[in-house]
Amino acid sequence: MSEGRPETDWERRKRLAEVFGDAMPETTSDEREPESPETRESGTDAWLRAQVPPHHGS
Repeated sequence: MSEGRPETDWERRKRLAEVFGDAMPETTSDEREPESPETRESGTDAWLRAQVPPHHGS
């Protein structure tokens, strides 16, 4: 950026992308398959949930 002229929008976006990277995801949440509870929880949580006796419900 030069001292004499203001920064254009595309120059500002380019500079910010170089510093912070691309913050926008490639797809939006409505374009992706919904996550099941098993894929969202950690392995430890899944193991603990599997250890609950059947008579305690889910």
